[in-house]
Amino acid sequence: MKNKVLYISDLDGTLLMSNRELSNYSKETLNKLMDKGVHFSVATARSLATAVKIIEDLNIKVPVVLMNGVVIYDIAERKYVKLETIPTEAVKEIIDITKKHNITGFMYAICNNEQITYYEDLCTKYLKNFHDERVLKYGKPFEKVASFHDKACDNNIIYFSFMDLHEKLYLMFEELKKNPEIEVVLYKDVYNENVWFLEIHSKYASKYNSVKFLREQLGYDKVIGFGDNLNDLPLLRACDEFYAVANALDELKEKANGVIDDNNSDGVAKYIFKREWNW
Repeated sequence: MKNKVLYISDLDGTLLMSNRELSNYSKETLNKLMDKGVHFSVATARSLATAVKIIEDLNIKVPVVLMNGVVIYDIAERKYVKLETIPTEAVKEIIDITKKHNITGFMYAICNNEQITYYEDLCTKYLKNFHDERVLKYGKPFEKVASFHDKACDNNIIYFSFMDLHEKLYLMFEELKKNPEIEVVLYKDVYNENVWFLEIHSKYASKYNSVKFLREQLGYDKVIGFGDNLNDLPLLRACDEFYAVANALDELKEKANGVIDDNNSDGVAKYIFKREWNW
């Protein structure tokens, strides 16, 4: 009997082209493969509003991993099947540390199967651009609050995201990572060489744990993954095989099973097609 295989790909810098969109070739090829029974999903740092809009032309039947593993969402059923919240005391400490360093960003919550994104002030061009693109292009809902502390006790906070220069985020990163209840990730924006992301979520939330959940729940014998950035290292560790796109960071390429064509050359779709198109 043929092994049950799941192919799972990162989006930005991996499956998406540099214009942050799927190519027509990738759409057509992946849909053709899925129609033939190939199991395909995505694991991304993006949240529901932006990710689902980007992949709406793909007939994905497997739940997708969002926000670096904070949530798993079933597109067909339109519901979250798994989510990891941040403990309230940790939420309060995160907010205190951001105040200390005079940095703000976005705080995410899930309420009644809906995501809410809170912000205090769009005080930098990075925050404003992030907000404006998601509102105008994807219709993502945001809610302005006087302080994140006003929502800290809601017991449904799942994620924090900050974006700025590396030197501004690094000291905050060093302080935050001492908290054993959370995972803190600092990585470079693939679209802007001057911008870095600092993202915070529950210690139990990761692409690794999410892929493990999908493997166990859906009975996959093998998982093959694709990525480009440091936040894909947990995905790499969860997979039986992992391939880095040619534009990936060298650190990821060194750990991968191989290197495939870059994101602007449909590397992921071409690889799966070549591997599966044998019926």
